[in-house]
Amino acid sequence: MSDLLWVLESTKNDKFPYRLSIKKGDTVILSLFVQNKWPGAGSQIFCLKDTNEQSNDYEVIEKVPIISIDRYGKRLSVVLDRGVNKRCEFLFLKKKYKNKEGEYEQIFWRTQQGLKEHKPRVKLTAKGNNNLHILIDANEKYPWKFTNCIVEKVQLPAGDYALFYNNEIAAVVERKSFENFRADIANLPILHQKLGELEKYKHSALVIEANYSDYLNPDKLSIYTPSYMAKVIAEIFAFHPKFQIIFAGNRKLANEWTLRFFQAIISHESEYIPDRVAEGISDYQTKNDFTGGIYFEIRKEILENINGDFTISDLRNRFANTPDSTIRKVLNDLKKESLIISHGRGKGSIWTKVQY
Repeated sequence: MSDLLWVLESTKNDKFPYRLSIKKGDTVILSLFVQNKWPGAGSQIFCLKDTNEQSNDYEVIEKVPIISIDRYGKRLSVVLDRGVNKRCEFLFLKKKYKNKEGEYEQIFWRTQQGLKEHKPRVKLTAKGNNNLHILIDANEKYPWKFTNCIVEKVQLPAGDYALFYNNEIAAVVERKSFENFRADIANLPILHQKLGELEKYKHSALVIEANYSDYLNPDKLSIYTPSYMAKVIAEIFAFHPKFQIIFAGNRKLANEWTLRFFQAIISHESEYIPDRVAEGISDYQTKNDFTGGIYFEIRKEILENINGDFTISDLRNRFANTPDSTIRKVLNDLKKESLIISHGRGKGSIWTKVQY
């Protein structure tokens, strides 16, 4: 049984007669005052955030295990473990004040049935954004093109293309032509290892510049049979269930799919949702949060967490098991990018972040 609980309590307050909480053990992930036990047909309920969360004077009406809780942009989707009234979502909005500066929060509680009956105008949760920072592996000889994006060629720890966001790798894509993928089948254990490494990232995909049907065409397979290829591809899907495998059809469509994939990730990551709720969901969901390894961890630490001057000894203390060569590579790369400057030489060098 899930350790996440949906708890509905009576507050005996005329305006907000109920408190709805999502809890994991003793930890409250979300607590809201609401005006009804469940949104009616075609309606949505305005919610007021509970800032106290500690009152024991409320009477518990129901406790229901939660099957799943997921974030889709600014929406929090919840599925309860019961037959009726089981699917709903919370919409978190930021609105600007009309008569003064600043923003205020609005939260609405909606159900699956309500969304069906209301039939809102179709609107994508993830919006396109071309202001992307894309890293391309240095070994890519004829890379895809990403117009209007910041593009860098680097030595990627895994994959051929990566989305760089908030000083870390947010997503990776492994690119395969028809011939590349067919050749990799010759050593399937190594292919599984490579895909397993990619799978550790929060967002990752294998994008193939061919159709699935191409691998079932005996005229294109040479030494393999269509039956064998079908079994191999099925095994890859089965062994890597959280990893996206896309048969894009050709090079142009594979390039386009990857661009849209990266755009949607940026949109999702930048949408507003309260930090505490986002952290609670992250703790509950399966961890796929690898962000590029120790190189990017050191880089992020320098750019975001270190204040004032620092030395290589400071970094050694923070990353005790890291080789000096890795630390020095980060320092040299950041210096080349004009993000830090050094004073002095050798062991006594002092480093300073460049302020813009």
